Amino acid sequence: MNVLPPSVADLSDEDLLELYTAGTGAPWLRVNFVATLDGSASAAGVSGSLGGPDDLRVFDLLRRVADVVLVAAGTVRDEGYGPMVLHDVDVAWRRSRGMPDHPVFAIVTGSLSLDPASRVFTEAPVRPIVLTSTSAASSPTAAALRDVAEVVACSADGDEDSVDVALVREALVSRGYGTIHCEGGPTFLGALVAADVVDELTLTIDPSLEGGAGPRIARGSSPELRRMRPVHVLRGDGDVLLTRYVRAR
Repeated sequence: MNVLPPSVADLSDEDLLELYTAGTGAPWLRVNFVATLDGSASAAGVSGSLGGPDDLRVFDLLRRVADVVLVAAGTVRDEGYGPMVLHDVDVAWRRSRGMPDHPVFAIVTGSLSLDPASRVFTEAPVRPIVLTSTSAASSPTAAALRDVAEVVACSADGDEDSVDVALVREALVSRGYGTIHCEGGPTFLGALVAADVVDELTLTIDPSLEGGAGPRIARGSSPELRRMRPVHVLRGDGDVLLTRYVRAR
């Protein structure tokens, strides 16, 4: 008796897109992570060595359907992000459906520790958005960043030094970016969980044991459990498991 889940190799891109967009609403905040069997979100300090080619395939498809890709500044630096540029096949797919060629790149940072001369900004096909605290948004650093990005203050009343992640979501949705694809990192995901604004988690489980030194996919403190329900499990190359969970209503 075969109890293994279906193989990604047997599915076309359109099959996968149908699976990953079924039941989504607007607005919709999806977070995408990879983890080892023992719960580490990274190996040797980065997540890029985990997951394999089918994880990357799904990763690209999730970007394809996104209005905006949302990432915390620490992950942008640690993972060596460049400009948010999709592959030609993804651009063609978006054009055929009347979508802009590329999603907007949105970066969350409380300190504005970003270099305006970075390729993330200078080679961006779409002007990025930087979401930060009210106090940082009025700093000289913000003035320099405004030459290459839209800088948006997202602090709650009475707390001008912190970024309110619920306001981050509201800021993106109010600009017409209803399909939000979030790629990390752990501290940011922890804040999203605590604020109860996560609609979906797509988690790839890499069949390896990291040994306990790496971080979890989420770091922080939530006032209560946020229940999710499984939608599908797929098997990828190298025996990775690609799972999709949505918020339990």
